[in-house]
Amino acid sequence: MPRRATPEDDRPRPSTIRDVAKRAGVSVATVSRVLTGSHPSAPATRSKVMRAVRELDYVANAHARGLAGVRPKSVAIVVNSVVSPHYAHVAQGVQDQAVREGRLCIVGTTGGDPERELATVQLMREEHAEAVILVGNIVADDAYRERMAGYARALALAGSQLVLCGRPPLGPDVPAIVVEYDNTGGAHAITSHLLSAGHRRILFLGRRDGYTTPESRIAGYRQALAAHRVPHDPALEIEGAMERDEGYRMMRERLADGPRDFTAVFAVNDQIAAGARQALREQGLRVPRDVSLAGFDDLAPAADIGLTTVHVPHEELGRTAVRLALESATPGTARHLTLGTHIVVRDSVRPHVG
Repeated sequence: MPRRATPEDDRPRPSTIRDVAKRAGVSVATVSRVLTGSHPSAPATRSKVMRAVRELDYVANAHARGLAGVRPKSVAIVVNSVVSPHYAHVAQGVQDQAVREGRLCIVGTTGGDPERELATVQLMREEHAEAVILVGNIVADDAYRERMAGYARALALAGSQLVLCGRPPLGPDVPAIVVEYDNTGGAHAITSHLLSAGHRRILFLGRRDGYTTPESRIAGYRQALAAHRVPHDPALEIEGAMERDEGYRMMRERLADGPRDFTAVFAVNDQIAAGARQALREQGLRVPRDVSLAGFDDLAPAADIGLTTVHVPHEELGRTAVRLALESATPGTARHLTLGTHIVVRDSVRPHVG
């Protein structure tokens, strides 16, 4: 019994490498060499092959190329999460620069789990990524440094490059590129801005001992207090994670402890600032009339709520990480670059009188 025709029968057959070879009048091996760039080809031959590719709308079979040992060039970025605006903007910068460099961009997430990070980096090694870019706040203890140094050396032996993006350096003998931004300088600047507006009791929301990002920002806060000869009061430093809900919790608990003993707030990031602002408003306190408020990052929702904050060049951070990794003539090169930050003044800070 004859087979019934189906709509699929009318669809055009995808072009194969043999079709390209026939159209160009060359061998299949020649087409493969032209497309992979594995051997030099005469300009005329390359022109014929590429014209046939365009005319036939040929797309190389990635699986077959993988079996033949030919892999697309790629860079990898490993982040805690792609939901966080911070990580999303850095990842966008990595993707943009990867496209400019003719590379694929592979994204892996860890949920902040060190073991998942280890497994993800191992996977990126197996995928032969030219660079593995690790982004995010971490606990920089001895175990972390030992583990990261091992990553760097293993990747260098595989012809790849470890890039620590927004993370601290591991030491001069570790083959890793470090691209970070000036957390401490930015925190010093925003705290000085509040101090210059007459505030002396500045609540710091988001202290988290052992974590690199909060620690560098609280260092800038303390340095600014010292520079302005304002006594440091540890009771004004509130511990909490870098999340909006935590900002809300920290502020609610602080206001419930007793009479308000601060006139301004420096939140370790904009999400904490947004949560704190909500808690203030629920208690009938207005920003900036009753309490001045500042954040850090210049990401959503900073502009929407008129938040004075510190601008971090997130996308430039990602672009620079890719560029430096691919510029390295020798995989495993050590290099350290710090990008600047600056204050963005909006409507959440006013002078304090009294």
